[in-house]
Amino acid sequence: MAIEHDFFGLLESGPDGSIFWSENVEFGDQSVTVDLTAPDQDDVSAAALDVAAAMISALEDIDMRARQAMMSELDDRTSEVIEYIMQQQEQLGDELQDQLVDISGDVHVDVIRSLQLMSMTILADEHGGSEPFAVLEYALDPDAADDVLLVNLATDGAVQSVTSAD
Repeated sequence: MAIEHDFFGLLESGPDGSIFWSENVEFGDQSVTVDLTAPDQDDVSAAALDVAAAMISALEDIDMRARQAMMSELDDRTSEVIEYIMQQQEQLGDELQDQLVDISGDVHVDVIRSLQLMSMTILADEHGGSEPFAVLEYALDPDAADDVLLVNLATDGAVQSVTSAD
């Protein structure tokens, strides 16, 4: 079986009934991998695909909201955002400055501004549920696959949480 959608085209299911779509989307001066996945195509509605398409089209706004959510966690010394930044400072030392694209004097803000959006994973079967509908993956160093921050989004694009990959 398959699902057809104006944005995604023909989404064919695998032998187990799962669907998967992947494409690199140009975002600023970088390319972001966008994946849409669901373990069972029967759990994917046309509305879920419409929301997913809208999120991909509004990636710049979603990225801005995600970074604002990270900024809002800077006041909480125990937040995963602060822990991530401290980990990067410890690992990179003086080389951290080389990773920053904008130096304002506030290293926490500078790290968040310098994070690269690596990927967006849309969990199409979670449309309208309490679990994340989309997950944005950010890294300061694109080659350090384990050192990432994940921003979990609800179906309406609201940030549910910011977590590390640990």
